[in-house]
Amino acid sequence: MHSKSPTRTRRVILRATAIAGAVAVLASGCASDSVQRGYLPGYSDGEVTNQTERITNLWVGSWIAALIVGVLTWGLMLWCVAAYRKRRDDHQLPIQTRYHMPLEIMYTAVPTIMILVLFFFTDRDMSAVQDTSAEPDVNIQVIGKQWSWDFNYLDSDVYDSGQHLLDVGGQTIDDEVDGAPGTSKDVPTLYLPVDQTVEFTLDSRDVIHSFWIPAFLYKQDMIPGRTNTFQVTPTREGTYAGKCAELCGEFHSGMLFNVKVVSQADYDAHMDELRDAGQTGELGLDLNRQQHDANFSQDETLPEVEN
Repeated sequence: MHSKSPTRTRRVILRATAIAGAVAVLASGCASDSVQRGYLPGYSDGEVTNQTERITNLWVGSWIAALIVGVLTWGLMLWCVAAYRKRRDDHQLPIQTRYHMPLEIMYTAVPTIMILVLFFFTDRDMSAVQDTSAEPDVNIQVIGKQWSWDFNYLDSDVYDSGQHLLDVGGQTIDDEVDGAPGTSKDVPTLYLPVDQTVEFTLDSRDVIHSFWIPAFLYKQDMIPGRTNTFQVTPTREGTYAGKCAELCGEFHSGMLFNVKVVSQADYDAHMDELRDAGQTGELGLDLNRQQHDANFSQDETLPEVEN
């Protein structure tokens, strides 16, 4: 029984690769919204911020490029295995070659081009995401503390202060805010006006924290003694979960907060609520870890209020 010729084997492999590629393209077209987003958080009725589409495209594009490289690599490996395998009637050693200059140039040039292309798109998108040159409509200072958050609404001269969630594992659907997964009625809520450019000023009161809103597809570290800033424009009203993305101590898992993107009228109403509650001025960066202690009043457990 004779083995198949190398030419026929190559045709079979190329045909199989083409079919696999076509199936992959058709499958991607029929995939769900979650698959098309690369399993990143998102909604079918609109982007959450002005940057989520850009970040999603960079993520998905990187995976597509990696998949193409993988398919080509696997295809070449299988082709070499099939085309140059030892046959029953062949008892000679294959020709030994020390080097192949065109192949070595290709091995060097192709990865270099790939890296440069990936660098270009990453640098372009990250520069846009981290650009803070625009004039913000709203300025909010977020202060991370062990193990919760303080929010200074700088334009309205009011603040809100939170305490960490003690029983994270005991949360149920009834504890969620507006049915949004990951939220809780027992943690502070950050209010943002929709379609307004918000500039966040991030500070830490004690150790390194990380301000993360998963639905925004972006996070930034909060480092003691260093102030970080970024801008974003929420474009979809809704309730989202926020958390600390940096291990910061014993109750790190309870360092949660909610985010409510609301209309300008609802945002102004919340500012008035904070003002009527006497929460005017700004919370400072003085170290304070008093939380959930019945022996302290709210005024005694909060950091010093400026102004």
